[in-house]
Amino acid sequence: MGNTDFGRFDLRRELLVALENRGFDTPTPVQERVLGSDVISRDAVVQAATGSGKTLAFALPLLNAWQGEGRSPRVLVLAPTRELALQTSRETTHFGAPVGVETASLVGGMEMSPQLRQLRRGAGIVVGTPGRVLDHLRRGSLRLDGVHTVVLDEGDHMLDLGFRDELEAILESCPEERRTWLFSATMPPEVLDLARRFLDDPLRISLVEDVARHEDISHRGCLVPTGRAREGLVNVLLAEQPPRALVFCRTREETSATAAFLRDAGFGASALHGDMTQRERNDALESLRSGRSPVLVATDVAARGLDVAGISHVIQVGLPGDLEAFVHRSGRTGRAGHAGCNMVLVSPREARQLKALLHTSSVEVSWEHVPDGRDVARARRVARVEEALGGELPDAEHRTWAEGLLDQGDAVDVVARLLRSLTEREPGGFALKDDLTRELARSSRPMREGDRRGPLGPRRDDGRSRGGAYTLRLARGRDQGWEVGRILRSLCSCLDVDRSEVGSIRLREDHTLVDLSSRAQERLSSARPKLEKLGLLDPSVPGASARRRRAAA
Repeated sequence: MGNTDFGRFDLRRELLVALENRGFDTPTPVQERVLGSDVISRDAVVQAATGSGKTLAFALPLLNAWQGEGRSPRVLVLAPTRELALQTSRETTHFGAPVGVETASLVGGMEMSPQLRQLRRGAGIVVGTPGRVLDHLRRGSLRLDGVHTVVLDEGDHMLDLGFRDELEAILESCPEERRTWLFSATMPPEVLDLARRFLDDPLRISLVEDVARHEDISHRGCLVPTGRAREGLVNVLLAEQPPRALVFCRTREETSATAAFLRDAGFGASALHGDMTQRERNDALESLRSGRSPVLVATDVAARGLDVAGISHVIQVGLPGDLEAFVHRSGRTGRAGHAGCNMVLVSPREARQLKALLHTSSVEVSWEHVPDGRDVARARRVARVEEALGGELPDAEHRTWAEGLLDQGDAVDVVARLLRSLTEREPGGFALKDDLTRELARSSRPMREGDRRGPLGPRRDDGRSRGGAYTLRLARGRDQGWEVGRILRSLCSCLDVDRSEVGSIRLREDHTLVDLSSRAQERLSSARPKLEKLGLLDPSVPGASARRRRAAA
């Protein structure tokens, strides 16, 4: 055993065995600092970044000192979100069982009956969210007169969510003679004020000079054309192929729409936001854990307390609200010593704002352009073919077939034709490179008054090409029940192209504007009857055949 393992801290054998069974042999920095201090005898304020192992930092010393203290609650742990409370409850249940300590979970959005049974059965540790804990206090199902330790986990976020009144009411219901441990990633004035009011000469442990710095996380900024963030996200996911990815959006509406867009693009994706029921939230998290939906699109409700093993990528779509949001989002990856990647997808203009946001931190961001759909498709084709060629040797029948093909001409030409036939329909991402190049070129020139250059140059809505882009106006929009995924599928089918040939889709109430590649534009004339049959084009739209215009007249 090394000189930094848990055995140095005089832990009970039962806890050491439980740690070994979980594969924990070396404490994280926050665990080492807390276990090596006299925290068990006093109040404490611990500042540590999210994902640093705070749960075991407070659970291990409490369980190590446990002395068969009866069936009433002795420890109360308050957490800002249901996800964090349930995660903490799982940890205290696992490590508490060897020393005979039961845990009760009191969280909102779940039925009261199981929680009441847990409390009646007896629980030494109570873990809950402030609102639900206060509900139990008011109905008399929870008594705190035996509590000797209160843990406020992620105190900054509890105050951010407006739980100050609940926290004060709960703390005032606890015995005056108690320990209070406050864990927080940041120390804004509200947190410091709470500490001054309820903690007595606390031990102060700080492991973060800059909470935004995390050695296990690489930060990458990815430039995408304005208005094309979702298409850029598809390209990034295709290029990176993450086993599990957590995607952050700013609003509930964006979260749901982005998850739907990814599903339409062929990804297993689910959404997580505050309007969902607890059952729906649990299902979304379980889909991510099990791999059924390897992409979870979430609002910041998931930035705290979400602990899913194997999240290799956090992808932030658009600007985070502030530096703290950036930190807590990125902290969902790079956990438990594993490397993680935090990517931020922003337009060139947003990139300047992000750089200003991170100016006071030590975060080092490497910048790159969003991968283009053509490059993504090419790389996927090469990887798929090379994987197939490296497989087991073919049987005699296929070898004979190959010899016959090679007899038909030059070997290189034969193989090249074969590769083309195998891969020409390989799905790829969206064509974004040209749009981004044009936008970056424009952003380097001063804007003149009246200049209405957009990400693709000035456009006309009649379907004619200007500035190198072709925009098609469709005769269906939201009012007719159409949505982006349905339009994308219909266009790809009618034009006989893949998704990379269809650019931005801008849905309006009574119409839709769609950017098409030159290849898709070339196929528009022959596909027009199909599009008109679907109601996507009216005969009166410019570009319709003369015969159909006359018929309409």
